[in-house]
This record gives sequence, structure tokens and C-alpha cells, in this order.
Amino acid sequence: MSAAYGAQTATEQMPGLDGPASTEPNGKRPTTRRNTTTLDDAIIHPGTVRINVRGAFIVDEHSRTPNGHTGGETQNETKDIRLPYHTAVVSHVAVDIGGSLAKLVYFSREPNSTELGGRLNFISFETDAIDECLDFMQQLKVKQLMLNGSKPGELCVMATGGGAYKYYDRIKEALGVEVLREDEMECLIIGLDFFITEIPDEVFTYSDTDPMHFAEARADIYPYLLVNIGSGVSMIKVSGSRHYERIGGTSLGGGTLWGLLSLLTGARTFQEMLAMAERGDNSAVDMLVGDIYGAGYGKIGLKSSTIASSFGKVFKMKKEAEKEAEDGGGLANGDDEQARRVEGVDGAQSQPGGFTGDDISRSLLYAISNNIGQIAYLQSEKHDLKHIYFGGSFIRGHRQTMNTLSYAIKFWSKGEKKAYFLRHEGYLGAVGAFLKRQPKNWGRRNSFEEMLGLKGKMREEAANETI
Repeated sequence: MSAAYGAQTATEQMPGLDGPASTEPNGKRPTTRRNTTTLDDAIIHPGTVRINVRGAFIVDEHSRTPNGHTGGETQNETKDIRLPYHTAVVSHVAVDIGGSLAKLVYFSREPNSTELGGRLNFISFETDAIDECLDFMQQLKVKQLMLNGSKPGELCVMATGGGAYKYYDRIKEALGVEVLREDEMECLIIGLDFFITEIPDEVFTYSDTDPMHFAEARADIYPYLLVNIGSGVSMIKVSGSRHYERIGGTSLGGGTLWGLLSLLTGARTFQEMLAMAERGDNSAVDMLVGDIYGAGYGKIGLKSSTIASSFGKVFKMKKEAEKEAEDGGGLANGDDEQARRVEGVDGAQSQPGGFTGDDISRSLLYAISNNIGQIAYLQSEKHDLKHIYFGGSFIRGHRQTMNTLSYAIKFWSKGEKKAYFLRHEGYLGAVGAFLKRQPKNWGRRNSFEEMLGLKGKMREEAANETI
């Protein structure tokens, strides 16, 4: 039985909670509400998902990858998936190489333990540092025997994403192993289906008053809309386990935020940019409804804090500040142009007009997130899709991003739809690629692929009976 549909759940310490996780008398894990402090820990350090025949549960375990890799812009979120009863050899790793990040998934035995089973490990690298990712995979190849019982020569790389084609020859040359390229969209759907149906406490909704509310399990997950936000954005209508269609998207995604903020603020990493947005005040650069009306416009449902124009104040404020400086002799025409730019990573420095790099970061994050949210709602309406899942490495458990996307879906749907997020949102494609080459006795139901095929066969039989 799938843990998502009522299998018994063990009791262990949950990340960020005071005391053990509770279970209902029938063995089901209750839908949980969490505060903001808990959210920070549970998403950024979500712990380990242990999978067994009694069901899966998440435990608080801040661990490093078995080889102890650290350094650079590598991110190890320790979102390991535990497979305690898995005994077969796993001789492959999976990598999803996008325009900004390369996400890697691999299996390892439990370190320093005689227990059966092992875990899936998750780690990501900036795509610009792809050699670092290849070096890491080379280490995995050398340590294959210790990690999972296979021989170094048996390693196979399951690759997806645009980089699976761009870096194909480079991967083969660096590792000297078989590289199988898998379709990106198909891998995204397989990965998302797995997390929705196999892993409890994975899918949640977000709001200021209820930051992490785990979603109720549903017997039939289709159809749904997947909004995958990476460097760009793809919106995919999923009608069945292998029935999907890309119905839209936008070029304004994570790469847009990263690129513009690197120009405007001097920040060098995405984490720096998110931290700046956390500190910023978008009202310093955005024109709000209150700036126009002096209050909200309640007749059409607009609060005074609603953004009427992103960056709408900047030109006027900057022009006035420069005029005052020129009148006071502070700036001559063409002199000290560098003083007009946002300086460095420290976004707290005030710019002409009184706004900072932090304010710019928050404004741009809101602009891009609001745009994605509205397009996602319109696509869901056009294709009659009630459930909207947001994935991709753009989100990264960032509260402002999730709150903006949630608010956009709620606002435009008048509360009839919700935005759903995942704790492993950046690894859908990598997990999907991993599942495409499955070891024997995978997971709790032996074979995720067989389960999908069985469901399809059952639906076909049911349809024939009703004709």
C-alpha cells in the first residue's frame, strides 16, 4: 500500500518540532501546520525520507554526503531518500543539467552501518562549474564498490535536461562510462508522480498564517499542471503517467532574476540574491496602488500595498535625486557615473532616490514570481486544471517566492485554486531519470514503472467495462 494513502507511519523527531511527530489512531500521519521558524528548517534542511513496507516518514538528519564533499557553490540539501530494504546493486547515477544548475542523484549504502538498504543522495552544482560536477561523479565511480556494491566500470549515467546533450561528449570522455540521455519532460513527470504518490509530507501549500500545510493524499492525481521554474519556465499539462503536453511557459524565470540582479547589485550567487530580497523593501522602488489612490481600491479588490507598477518609482526618484545633486554641485554632467550604480553585494548602500540593492532584489523577485503565477493561473483555467504544482530550482524553499506564487493563484482564482510546492522541488527531473533505469525491488512496491503500467492497464479495463 502506498504510504500516501494510509500506511502505518513510525514515530520520530521531526525537523524543527518540539517533540515526536504524532500519528492518528488509524496509523495515518495527520495534515500538519507549521510556523515560520519550522518552515526555515524543514524546507532548507528537510531531513531524510525513510521508505519501508510500513510507510515513509521524514526524520531530522543533517548529514553530509558519504564522500564528505564540501566547497564551492555546491549545495547538499541532505534531502536523502532512505531505502532500508533495498538489497540489489545500483550501478547508475542520474543528473539533470539545466541552464543554471546541474542536479545529481545517486544511491549509497548506509555509511558505517551493517544494516541492509541505503539511500538516495541529492546534490547540485552550478552548471558553469560543470567540471566540479564531473569530478564528483568521477569520485562516485571510484567509490562505487564501497557505496553500493558495484564495480567502477559498471557505472552508468542517466542524463536529462539540455545539458545532457550539450555536455554528452564531455561526460563520456571524463568518466569513460555509458551515458543514457532521457527526455526532460518525461523525467519531470515521472519524478513528480513519484514524490506525490510515494513520499508523505512532501507536498504542501504555503501562506503567511500557515507556512507549511501538508496536502491531503488523493487517490487520483490526474490531471494537473506542473509549473517547472528553472532558468526559464515550462508549464506542462499532465493527463496520465506518460500523457503530458507542454502548453506554455515564459522566458522570464530564474535565469532572468539571476542575470539582472548580477548586473544591478553585484551579487554573485543565487543565495546572495535571495538573502538580499529577504532584507529589501519593494515599496521603495515599486509604485503601489496606495501611491496612486492614497489608499486601497476596494471596489475592484486591490489593497493599498498591491503593486501597480514594478520599478514604477525608480525613474522619477532617480531623476529628482540627480537634479538635486547637480543643483548642489554634487554631480556634474557625466561626472562620477559610477556613483549612480548600485554598488557591490552589500545591498544596504542607498542609491540616488533612496533605494538599495536589497530593495531592487525584492522588487524583481516579486515581479518575476507574480508574472509566473498569473500565467500559471491562466493556463490552468484554459485547460480546466484544478491542481497546480510548482517545481524547479528557482523556488529553493524561499518564503517570499512561495508566498507570491500562492497569493497570485489565490487572488486570480478567487480562492478556488491553490499553489502546491514540494520539498524536493529542484530534483524532479533527476529522480525521474534515476527511475528510468531501476534496480530490482525498487521502493516499497518493487517497481515504480510496473505500478504505473498496472494503473494504466486497470484504467483501460475499467473503460472497456463501461462501454
